[in-house]
Amino acid sequence: MQVAPHTRNPVGGHVPVAGGLAKIGLGYAKELAAEAVQVFVANPRGWATPPGNPAQDELFRSRCREESIPAYVHAPYLINFGSHTEATVEQSVRSLRHSLRRAREIGALGVVVHTGSATGGRPREVALAQVRERMRPLLDELTHDDDPFLLLESTAGQGSSLCSRTWDFGPYFEALDSHPKLGVCLDTCHIYAAGHDLTGPAGMRQTLDLLVDTVGEGRLKLIHANDSKDVVGAHKDRHENIGAGHIGAAPFQELFAHPATDGVPLVIETPGGKEGHAADVARLKELRATPPA
Repeated sequence: MQVAPHTRNPVGGHVPVAGGLAKIGLGYAKELAAEAVQVFVANPRGWATPPGNPAQDELFRSRCREESIPAYVHAPYLINFGSHTEATVEQSVRSLRHSLRRAREIGALGVVVHTGSATGGRPREVALAQVRERMRPLLDELTHDDDPFLLLESTAGQGSSLCSRTWDFGPYFEALDSHPKLGVCLDTCHIYAAGHDLTGPAGMRQTLDLLVDTVGEGRLKLIHANDSKDVVGAHKDRHENIGAGHIGAAPFQELFAHPATDGVPLVIETPGGKEGHAADVARLKELRATPPA
């Protein structure tokens, strides 16, 4: 599936799918006027690995292809390859493998997974060695032409996070041998909460430059476009509607203009229900059309 040809950055949202991927998810996306979608294929707060509905899978895949809507899967939140608990790591492997398989079945371009944390007081080097041992084989399983990318999403920097600042992606990529199927999902709220001041002079540009310097060109595959309820460096993962939080609207204009974001879809994960989501999609489209000052 190709990214929507009519725009530099398709703008869309995370959509609900209970009741049917295509029936509910794409119906919701249409009401948002979304040009890209993100979905869960399992309970995000559980370990269940449910089978898909083949009819809904095919309808979702075909409609996304016909309408040039890039689709993404968000893996469950419980996944943590840095955990000191073997049961958690085993469940993480099973859960992420399921998300990757389901993504291919529905034609999704990528699977977003949180980068996790080093639990049990272990050094981050030990946790990253475990990431290599347990996550790296999953990347080697991505051998089909239509397999998704695995997209690492950094956290807001809470606790013993393995990846929160742009340069933290470096050791994570090294642990996974910079696999060709490895990419980045940049969450604007998370990176701001972790300490990158996107609101300062050229703050967004400098942050994106740092990311490219760390992981290389072409690795940024998806952006979670979220404002922040909290100030920079607060280490709090609390999303706000676009322009209504501490990040504000201007940095998103800067984001749209950066070379690293060319062709990269934006997906909102903001509060407010359908009305708030539609407003945020519309707001981002306005910012997309307005060059930065």
